[in-house]
Amino acid sequence: MLCYHCNCMIRLSLFSLSPGAVLQLPCQCVSQEMLLEIARGQASPCSLTFGQYACAQSAWLQDLQDNFLISLYSCLTAKPASAMDPEYSILFFSKYDAKKLVAALTMFSQRFSHVPLSLEWNMIFINGLWEKMLQVPDIDSPPVLSQWVHEGLQPFLVEPKVFACLHAKNVLCETFQMIVAALNGIYSDLPVEEQRNLYAGIKYYLIQDGSNEKCYSAAVPGLNSTAWFENYLGSFLEHATVGDLQLFGDEPTLQKFARDPVNIQMISNLTLLRETAVYYTSLLTSGPGFSFSSLPDRFVCYLSPSAVSNLSRDDTLSLAQRISENCPLNLKHRGITRERAPSSLTTEELQVASSLVRKFEHFPPAILRALGQAAVGLSISDIENSISDKDLEASIPALGEVRGWNTEQSSTIINKLLSSGYQIRDGQSLAKLGSLVAGINSSTLRSLSPEVVLEAIKLPEFVQQMVTLPSVLKMTFVEKISSSVGHPADLVKCIPDALASYIPKSLLVFGEEKPNIQDLNSKMWTREQAAMFFSDVIKTEPDFSRLSQSVLQGFTCAAVNEVEAERFQELAKVMKKKNVKLGEDQLSCLVKMVTLHGIPQDLDNYPKDLLLFLSPSDYAATGSCRQYFANIGKANLDVLQRESSQRKQLLLEALACLKIPGTQVNKENADTLGHLVCDLGGEYIRSSGGNLLKQLSQCESFLPDQEEAIRSVISSGNTTFGPPVAWSAFTLNELSGLIPVFDHSILQKIPKNVLTLWLKNYAHNSPLSREQLATVVEELLPTRHKRADGCPPDKQITEMVLNDDLMPIHYSPEELRACLKNVSLENHLSRMLTYAFSVQQLAELKRNLDETYPDGYPDSLLPKLGPLISFITPEDVSKWKITSADTLAALLKDQPPDDRASAVIKRYVDLGNALNATALNAIGTRYVCLLNATELNIIDSSSLKLASLNPSACPQLTKNILYAKAKQAFSDQKYLPAYYDLVEPYLGGAPGVDLRALSKGNVNMNISTFAKLRRDSLLSLTPSEVQGLLGINLHDLQKWQNKSPIREWVQTQKQSELEKLDVGLTGGLQEGYMNIVTPKFQCMYYVRTSNCCVLNTYFWVTARRKTALWKQSASVVCKREVSTPSSSKWWPWAALPNGSAPALSSACAKALESPAGCSCAERADG
Repeated sequence: MLCYHCNCMIRLSLFSLSPGAVLQLPCQCVSQEMLLEIARGQASPCSLTFGQYACAQSAWLQDLQDNFLISLYSCLTAKPASAMDPEYSILFFSKYDAKKLVAALTMFSQRFSHVPLSLEWNMIFINGLWEKMLQVPDIDSPPVLSQWVHEGLQPFLVEPKVFACLHAKNVLCETFQMIVAALNGIYSDLPVEEQRNLYAGIKYYLIQDGSNEKCYSAAVPGLNSTAWFENYLGSFLEHATVGDLQLFGDEPTLQKFARDPVNIQMISNLTLLRETAVYYTSLLTSGPGFSFSSLPDRFVCYLSPSAVSNLSRDDTLSLAQRISENCPLNLKHRGITRERAPSSLTTEELQVASSLVRKFEHFPPAILRALGQAAVGLSISDIENSISDKDLEASIPALGEVRGWNTEQSSTIINKLLSSGYQIRDGQSLAKLGSLVAGINSSTLRSLSPEVVLEAIKLPEFVQQMVTLPSVLKMTFVEKISSSVGHPADLVKCIPDALASYIPKSLLVFGEEKPNIQDLNSKMWTREQAAMFFSDVIKTEPDFSRLSQSVLQGFTCAAVNEVEAERFQELAKVMKKKNVKLGEDQLSCLVKMVTLHGIPQDLDNYPKDLLLFLSPSDYAATGSCRQYFANIGKANLDVLQRESSQRKQLLLEALACLKIPGTQVNKENADTLGHLVCDLGGEYIRSSGGNLLKQLSQCESFLPDQEEAIRSVISSGNTTFGPPVAWSAFTLNELSGLIPVFDHSILQKIPKNVLTLWLKNYAHNSPLSREQLATVVEELLPTRHKRADGCPPDKQITEMVLNDDLMPIHYSPEELRACLKNVSLENHLSRMLTYAFSVQQLAELKRNLDETYPDGYPDSLLPKLGPLISFITPEDVSKWKITSADTLAALLKDQPPDDRASAVIKRYVDLGNALNATALNAIGTRYVCLLNATELNIIDSSSLKLASLNPSACPQLTKNILYAKAKQAFSDQKYLPAYYDLVEPYLGGAPGVDLRALSKGNVNMNISTFAKLRRDSLLSLTPSEVQGLLGINLHDLQKWQNKSPIREWVQTQKQSELEKLDVGLTGGLQEGYMNIVTPKFQCMYYVRTSNCCVLNTYFWVTARRKTALWKQSASVVCKREVSTPSSSKWWPWAALPNGSAPALSSACAKALESPAGCSCAERADG
């Protein structure tokens, strides 16, 4: 090939060389004909090297199609880059026509806008693109620069290290400001992850040279603008932490920035991290001469208690009004893992409200109305002593609009109202209570007529209050509503959305009644509920896309009977679009129907979770194995059991596909593995350094060796997060999923102010439990506790302290004991027990209660015990009067240890309380196995019908009793499709005759349920009956045939009958041989005959090629002869097949030697 053009002289501006340096590159030639073939699609773009493209004539490159960069990138990333590729990038892009390049970059951007690029090639491309951009005419004008950033560079800029390159290229602040403005223009279109990445890059540029006032100088024109946040951060300020702001400037400088009108206007339209919003507000309010009237409305939501401490009464009421108007309770903050509970308030919000309320001694209706939302700061003492009965009733409309009442406040207000004569006569008087309805106890609610409740729930303003009600009250409302609404369709129509998930599933069986799809779609159902009507819905609605996510999650294998096999692919694709989450048994069934006629070639259009039940070879027609495992990594891996062979096999295949050498996983492969990282062993975690931490922080649990490896990696400090001593609160929040793994050696290295800030701003929105948060609290307590003679003056427990969720970090256990004296906990206990107290601190709280109530806790206190239930003793429980199922539910809500739960349940029953539906739901699947036979037998079938239990893990006697009751409970629905779903959790106690009846009903029982059937019932089934039970799931028998009791069932069947099932079962009986199972005792019992003692016994019999264990009663007579079940022939003992006569136990031998007419025992142990 002739070399028509080789330009190898490149002027570099790489940070690795000085400006103006010239480097001679090796010549790499290419012909115009070759480029034309590539442009026309006649040759592969991968046939040339990057150097050859770079050396081509500029005119030739203009023939390439706009999608060429996409192809080129795919070719280049398939192999490692060379040392010359960054220089080739500059040369290559310098030859592209600017307009043509923008068009090509636009197409490239569309393809990779939300797909992470290879870091190596990202840096190489941006090196050349940046140099090309600087050569474009008018690039300094915002429209031109914006076009390049929006349409070309965006996929490259989301890598923070790109900004390090910009910094190294000495990009001026004025240019950088334009880049930020251009990125700000597309901010709202970016996924949150890309916003964060871009912010990380912007921050890197602004702090890289060590100055904390980059691009700002009051003395330099062009850099003296205090609108710095707008100029250099824009909307990306939403991702800035307090620590970040403090890197950008000292506090006086930040105050100037904060008060700049341009910045204030911008931030008023942003949703900052809460800690940042609070800090920004403090910058505004902490300076001298600040007036609250000048505070923008948005910032009144983030005031600190100190900021409002010196207000006059008039200013207090004015501020209270602004808070009510501008501070919705359920604000969603970026960077927070989940939205705050609708009824929760932060410590600052409560303390500000309390500070405002303390300006007044008495609360007439006018003051309460003016306080508005700030009335949530009323103490129990205020309610009881500073509001008259008359004023309280007159203030109900205003108080009913206040959000965030705690249990003690709302119940105190309601009790005071009712005791003063307020009557709930109709729906209007009930609805009038508004948010205070949460203070009604369930017994009061049950005393109301159903008509009152039905009238109230027709009022939209009252229905809104249902969302924040305690679960016990929600169930009571459902009980009242369902008692007067007879038909499922009517119940679904009238039930408020917030109560729908509390309807007992047995009340959602439509039978002959036709369901209203629109009504069902408008509610949020549990999976169990939706299963009740899924078959009915499928029959009624031919267009699956019209069904809601909530309804679709009720898919059951029973639906196989209602839908044509060809339509299951359509159903599965709709589930993908609506992000429907299914369980293991549902997915296992769905994948069988989807692949009934072969593996689809468009598996990316199906739910990712389905791929867990397929293999990379099944996916081959859709894409590569890397794509397959990228999807698996995003699937819900917890659908499969942690240590299951399926999950282990998936991980092995993924490692092989990604060609991961040894045990080191890079970040790109970690991103592909996704949730599969959770199954990597400790050696992989250690070898991969910090590459896996992002994925590991999302894992549900870890094995011991994984935990040890994570601690080792974190302790080393060789991760992108740095050593623990350098962490910020935001860093800790990013790693919050790993906090339960951190031990003392790690936690003690994290600065205490960082731990405190994290607890203050992030902990209440973290996924960690109260117990896990307590481990962080323990690190903040003094390591040595001196014996406290009294409560230190600065640690007196006030109303403000009791409302502070950081209270635990301020008191050692000894100080807590001393300072709790003369403090009444009852009115604050519910809120306090949500705080992250350590075990020792909780013990002090219980000690305080024991001293206050030596004769036993009052009834009103029992529902508030929360985590203290784990400290309760049987002696404590014996003093309690558990008078209602609601109290039982409250006591068991925090899932106490089994021995405590058993004592509580026993006390409840011993006091004569019924195990009604509320009690059974409180006991739930977790504790149902603790019930003894006496307790189980007092359960009424009608109560069981309204409960949701699964006793499959219980002792056999428990399963037997509950199955009989469940069968009776659902007997009126026996001939409906939903009957099987209702009775399925109880089938572990079903006798064989009932299973045989079910086998005729096309129930498509899943294999896990089949394996949990009563052993004797399962062994009594014939192959055809098993086929009838399992239906579409019959092939799963082959996978389970080596697990008990399915193994024993297989061994009892004739092999010829098993082969008729055509699922590959082996190990059955060959024709003509006896089948005997292992005995517990060789000699079981004797019976008296007229001639001698006859012994029923068990035998081991070797049947030709295979040893089979077969339970068979064979008569052994004194002559030591055996009769077989298939023949009346008497065999001498020694003539058993293969001479395999067993040795007799002494008891059996003695019986055989007994003379005729001997006196035989009824039973012998053998």
